[in-house]
Amino acid sequence: MDQNQVRQSIMDDLGLSDLPQEKQEELLIKMTEVILKRMFVETMDKLNASDQDKYAQMIDNQATPEEVENFLKGKISNYDEMLQKIVADFKEEMKKEI
Repeated sequence: MDQNQVRQSIMDDLGLSDLPQEKQEELLIKMTEVILKRMFVETMDKLNASDQDKYAQMIDNQATPEEVENFLKGKISNYDEMLQKIVADFKEEMKKEI
């Protein structure tokens, strides 16, 4: 699931698609930041210290997003499902707030 799909899914599921475009963008930026932070924390929790170092080196060496994603998929079983669960959990939290 790419970032645009995540964003549209959030807007649709939370019933925010009818808001003015400017407000949608503002909310999406804030929600995306929260989701990305959660994904990062969960990913780091699942990597051992050596793999965390390798990840940091990849970032320092400006690895492509595809290279980083392939690395993480190779190190974390069910990586895609983990990310989808983080998004689903976030949407459920937001539904309770609305």
